[in-house]
Amino acid sequence: MTHLYIYYQVREEHASSLCLRIATMQAALADTHGVQGRLMRRPEAPDGVQTWMEVYEATGTGFDAALATAVEQAAVSGLIEGKRHIEVFTEISPCA
Repeated sequence: MTHLYIYYQVREEHASSLCLRIATMQAALADTHGVQGRLMRRPEAPDGVQTWMEVYEATGTGFDAALATAVEQAAVSGLIEGKRHIEVFTEISPCA
């Protein structure tokens, strides 16, 4: 299983529109793939730009492709500044 951590920036004037799109996208992904996403942001917003993070834990094979399709369908790129940065982590086996 992998865990995805995706961060990006959004201008405050786009925050409410983007929040609705992400919430709708995450609900659809939960229905189709059983992965409940979370959305967080940093508390500060220098120069009116917020940093957001989506978290998808315990994802299975093919979820990353499904997420990429969902992001495209939700037209997220038009509301963010720059690119979405994706970090992938896996569990470490217990140390003996």
